[in-house]
Amino acid sequence: MPLPEKKRLRITLPDAVILAALAGVFGYILFKAATGLNYHWKWEVLPQFLVRFDERTGSWAPGLLTQGLFTTIRLSVWSGLLAMVLGVVVGLFRVSPSLFKRQVGAVYVGLIRNTPPLVLIFVFYFFIGDQIMSLLGVERLIYALSDGAREALSWFFGPMNRFPRFLSALITLALFEAAYIAEIVRAGIESVEPGQWEAAAGTGLTRTQSLVHVILPQALQRMLPALAGQFISIIKDSAIVSVISIEELTFQAQQLMTTTYRSFEIWTLVLVMYFVLTFLCSLLVRRLELRLSR
Repeated sequence: MPLPEKKRLRITLPDAVILAALAGVFGYILFKAATGLNYHWKWEVLPQFLVRFDERTGSWAPGLLTQGLFTTIRLSVWSGLLAMVLGVVVGLFRVSPSLFKRQVGAVYVGLIRNTPPLVLIFVFYFFIGDQIMSLLGVERLIYALSDGAREALSWFFGPMNRFPRFLSALITLALFEAAYIAEIVRAGIESVEPGQWEAAAGTGLTRTQSLVHVILPQALQRMLPALAGQFISIIKDSAIVSVISIEELTFQAQQLMTTTYRSFEIWTLVLVMYFVLTFLCSLLVRRLELRLSR
């Protein structure tokens, strides 16, 4: 069977007119921003926030915004993985034959999705940070590690002296995002035709085997775009933990803004950094979708 030909990108005259109009509007806005505002632009101050020369070590080091970007990436990746695990478990609870499991999943999803995220951030952070972390003795465990172990772990979790706060924010963000992932998983499983369950049962598979070998592989392809969108939302939602002094990208931008008063330049650069990060994730997911579709 011959492979389908790739569709060629065709730009019609209306498309060209719309693109030209958008380019004109965007150019006019930039022109007015550069000439009409009573503001002195200083774009030359931005490079030092991305990379700086450390005179003590005699080498180049990441600037404050780059350090914040690294923290955002670490926070997004780890909280995304934890949210995925928890979300899948809760999503399976939502479609379980057990009434108790369905009620547990429904209560968790309903509680998280119907509460303002900022309120959840404060409640979870102070509960987890003040109670759970102290109970588990996380700080004592960190100080008990050797210097080599702390340096190795800092590549994955950032500076170890801030690890308890980072872990609290990670768990808080994961608990929040898991509720939305659970609904994606539930919808993906329920979208599979009931006949697939009956066919799997007819071959002698148990419900768990049917779910793992028949239902989830079909549901995954349908869930992938929504899961990818949710992971991108995790990157953007990670900015909310700046209110609890986690030194991610938005927090560092706020600190720089209060010391340099370069609000427009700093927030424009932060916008570009967030866009590049999320756009790269979108491209990777698109390639994964194409591979799965084959």
